[in-house]
Amino acid sequence: MVREIVWVESSNFRGWGCSGCAWVFHPSGALAGNTIEEMKQKYEHERDKEFASHICVTHPRFESPKKK
Repeated sequence: MVREIVWVESSNFRGWGCSGCAWVFHPSGALAGNTIEEMKQKYEHERDKEFASHICVTHPRFESPKKK
């Protein structure tokens, strides 16, 4: 399956996520850098690195009902 990083908007989240699962990007902290461009580059680098390393099966879109 080909997955892409996509913009996600819902009632409780607005940000970047995966097109193939429920993974969403949560920045690790406040933006840092000497310029806005440097802050943007660091943010995008962190986002892209986390997206590339996440495993879709560990972020299912829906929980399946548990069988008794």
